[in-house]
Parts: sequence; C-alpha cells; structure tokens
Amino acid sequence: MSDVLESFFVLGISHHSTPLAVRERFALSAAQTQELQKQVSQQVGIRECLILNTCNRLEIYALADSVGHMEALRKFFCQKQRLPAELFRQYAYSHKNLEALQHVLEVSAGLDSQMVGETEILGQLKQAYQHARETECTGNVLNRLFEKSFQAAKVVRSQTAITRGQVSIGNIAVDLACRIFGKLDRSRVLLLGSGEVGEKTAQALLSRGVHDIAVSSRTFENAHKLAHALGGAAIDFADFTEQLEHFDILICSTAAPGPLLSREVLARTMKQRPERPCFIIDLALPRDVDPSVETVENVYLYNLDDLSSIANENLEARKGEIDTARTILKKHAWQLWLQLRRRDLMRRSS
Repeated sequence: MSDVLESFFVLGISHHSTPLAVRERFALSAAQTQELQKQVSQQVGIRECLILNTCNRLEIYALADSVGHMEALRKFFCQKQRLPAELFRQYAYSHKNLEALQHVLEVSAGLDSQMVGETEILGQLKQAYQHARETECTGNVLNRLFEKSFQAAKVVRSQTAITRGQVSIGNIAVDLACRIFGKLDRSRVLLLGSGEVGEKTAQALLSRGVHDIAVSSRTFENAHKLAHALGGAAIDFADFTEQLEHFDILICSTAAPGPLLSREVLARTMKQRPERPCFIIDLALPRDVDPSVETVENVYLYNLDDLSSIANENLEARKGEIDTARTILKKHAWQLWLQLRRRDLMRRSS
C-alpha cells in the first residue's frame, strides 16, 4: 500500500462525543483558525493540512510523512490552546487512511452533522478548503480528496431523500416561538451578532409574520447593513442590555469569547415585563447566554444541542435513506482511495 495514503488522518472533536460545555473550550475564532492552520502546516512532517471549524466540530485533516505525526500534532494543539491533554484524549477522535477518507465524504454530505442531512456544512467545508488552498496548505492529494468529496455529496443528495424531513434551525425556532406566542405578528425580535446562522433564523421568523427585527453587533456598520436587509433598525451594542425589556425573541449568534447575558441581567429584564415571556435562542459557541438564565421565570432558553435534538426527532423515519447514502459514499471512498493510491505509485515509480 502507498506510504503517502497510510499517513492521511483526521483529528478532531464534534457533537457526537463532546458535550457543549467542552466544545466551548475548543472553540476558535476565524482568525485563530487561520493562524492554527498556518502553524500546523509548518510542523515538521506535515505535508498538507486543512482545518474545519464550525459550531459543532473542530477537525484537523493532515497528510504527513507518517501517521506517527498525529500524536505530535495532538500535543502541539493542546499546548497552543492551553488545554489539558487528558481532556483532549477523553473527547477527541481520530481516523486514518480509508476510514479518514470515508469520514470526509460523510461530513461533506451532512451525514455526520448534528442535524443529519443539513446542507450548510458543505458550504463551510468548501470555504475552509478554499482558504487552505489559497494559503498553499493543501496540495495534490487533499485538493483531489476534498473536490471529490463535494461531488459525492451532490450525488448523495440527488440519489437519496436524505434531506427530506430535515429541519433547519430557523424552522425549529419559528415553531417554538409559535408555541410560546401564538401568532408572531406582534413579537419583537433582537438579533445579537451579524452571522449567517442568526440571519437565516431571523429570515425564518420574518417569513412567519414577524415585522419588527432589530440588530445589534460589535461592529455597528455590520448591524446597520443587516438591519436594513431585514427591514429593521440597528442598536448600539453597548446599550442592548438596557433595551432587552422591549423584545420578545432574542437570537444570539456573536463571536464573543464568553457569556454576554447573565442571570442577573435577565432577571432584571423580566421584572420590567411581567407576564410577558422571553424566548432566547443561543446559537453561539462559546455560548452568549449563561445557562443559569433558564431558571428565570418566564424565560425559555434553547441552545444548539436543544435545537438539534428537536430536529432529529424524525431521524428513525429517515434511517433507510441514511444507510443508502452511507453505502453510496463507501463506494466513492473506495474508488477515490484506489485512484489516489495508483497516482502515488505512478509518481514514486517515475
């Protein structure tokens, strides 16, 4: 077997084995992700690499001189992020060779997602790949591997009903809001942060009758631009806690390093709006809202794991489609494995 393929591996943590409270400790900003990828690519023995960082996973894909470099990379990551090695060993997973290739394809197709069948992960992986390629962190092997994984994801979606019955975060949020408030035409919404997931959730609320959406972000220009697109107003980030009493639904999706909303702030807010519930959707990682907020009377707090549990309630009904999709991907993984192996053998013999 080709030596180069024996040294392909993925190292990471995800929603499958890592609780939200631990995933927060591994969370990286966009800038930190790019810096980590650059540093990983410079490690001795690493030929190619790509880092995928989302709210539900952090994965390092690498092609090395030998698979033994995986342990060195594990130590490097823990030291750089100041994380206990035992914490990483407890929750991290690794895949090698053909198993790692199969994992890439399942991630691309949404089979490994927290909300099975979702399509957002494909865009996130394409974006990560584009950056890795532009910065010359990937090469012939990973370029071909990820490009083929994107093709396989499209095949799965066209040949199976994996996305049928799949529910988005936005739709779940709307359904929960309707249970709490009934009609949403009188509900006021505050969107904290100007990220894509929060925006899509706000758009889902608009589609179901919400007319009043305000946006607050650390960068006022971003808040103003998004508020204009949503037909709402921008609020100065320094003042949003003083205006919470006016909003019924709060969507949190900032990149703040820690909680923005404490139990004390929400308790004070709810005293100013007696008998009027407050629905909070925390889409951030690390979380924007202290979990103790849910103990405040009339506050309904949902985080990413809560929403995914609701989304996957119909998972059993789609089990057949998931199995079919996985079979298709196994075939693609094996074909790609043989292609990469044949190319490497030809290169080494020339």
